[in-house]
Amino acid sequence: MQAHKQCPPRQEQRASSGNNFTAAPVLNQTFPKQGAVSMSQELMKSQEKSQELSVIEQVVMQGDLSKLNPEQRVIYYNKVCESCGLNPFTTPFSYINLNGKLTLYAKKDATEQLRQIRGISIVSIETQLMDDLYIVKAYAETKDGRKDASTGAVTLGALKGEARANAIMKAETKAKRRVTLSISGMGWVDESEIESIPNAKCVDVDIRTGEIRGETVQIAHSQSVRAKISKEQAEELKIIVDECDPKYKAWFYERLKESFNSENISDFPLELFEKMKAAAVKNMNAHFEKQRAEYEKQGETVAVGE
Repeated sequence: MQAHKQCPPRQEQRASSGNNFTAAPVLNQTFPKQGAVSMSQELMKSQEKSQELSVIEQVVMQGDLSKLNPEQRVIYYNKVCESCGLNPFTTPFSYINLNGKLTLYAKKDATEQLRQIRGISIVSIETQLMDDLYIVKAYAETKDGRKDASTGAVTLGALKGEARANAIMKAETKAKRRVTLSISGMGWVDESEIESIPNAKCVDVDIRTGEIRGETVQIAHSQSVRAKISKEQAEELKIIVDECDPKYKAWFYERLKESFNSENISDFPLELFEKMKAAAVKNMNAHFEKQRAEYEKQGETVAVGE
């Protein structure tokens, strides 16, 4: 009888505690190589670049920043600042709803930084008073010799004293900022021009997160928001109404409160400004004539009594 050939005993791996433990060999264990890490980083950079280009493409095609998600708005804001050489932490731009689209407008920080970064100097200013318009023309020049000019204008109307002085200074500010943006090759709307643009509304957007805050979502999507009169127009109308007959003045503010739910004359609709101003001027002149007649009558009475 043939004896079977015995195979070597099968070794078994047993897990035990203590010093008798023998670790099983680890198969197919791999470690990341330096080249793989570098490729991963390059891939991430490529994806970020692709996302940035996608954001810019959407803005160019649609022209409406409200169509972007919050993260994309942050990317776009930072890219705009980067392309202009501006510091985004100083918030040189803010958001505005213009013609139904959310876009950026330049603030004071933007024009001041641009003048410093690009060596822009305001070389001269010309002023002109035409009827009730105060016009300022500002001339600018860059350090490489390029020149440009822009105009800023405000309505003085019946403004007097400090209100008139503020309006004159505002016209100069407008001219300087507009020429700075123009010579820099930027088509942004300046902060000083917003209140004179019909239906333009500032929109509250968190610059850090890109979120449109609740109270401004309605403004950003509403097409029926009434434009209000400017600060200068409000001051002009107030001066006129204050000189009107007391009964007319009381009626004016009652109507403002009842019709527009406000006691602030700045909330008066722009579309009714000229009509209301003409009515107020008419009442003011009639009130002056009445007072003059009363003074003359009192003078005649005194003369007869003497």
